[in-house]
Amino acid sequence: MRFGDSYIIVDSEWSDYVASPASVLGKNTQSIYVRLKRGLDAHCEQARAVDADIIQEPADQFYGERQYRARDPEGHVWTFTQTIRSVPREEAERLGGVQIEGWHR
Repeated sequence: MRFGDSYIIVDSEWSDYVASPASVLGKNTQSIYVRLKRGLDAHCEQARAVDADIIQEPADQFYGERQYRARDPEGHVWTFTQTIRSVPREEAERLGGVQIEGWHR
């Protein structure tokens, strides 16, 4: 995949120090988050049209993001997210019932 002038590579196993989720009982050892500027629902439909395994349908989150998750053929879970509104930390804590250390807004 390209990201601006760079590439993002999610590889399969090719060495004894690289594991795919397929070889560790489907568990992921990393999180892949991609923030889209717009068009999250269309992105999901495009992924679905090429038989992506959508494991979480697009949904609005209490912290101001809309997101969905898909699993790639190697078993990696990708979270695609789009900001839909700015949420102050205090509101996110109240809505989520959690205490948040640090906040990106």
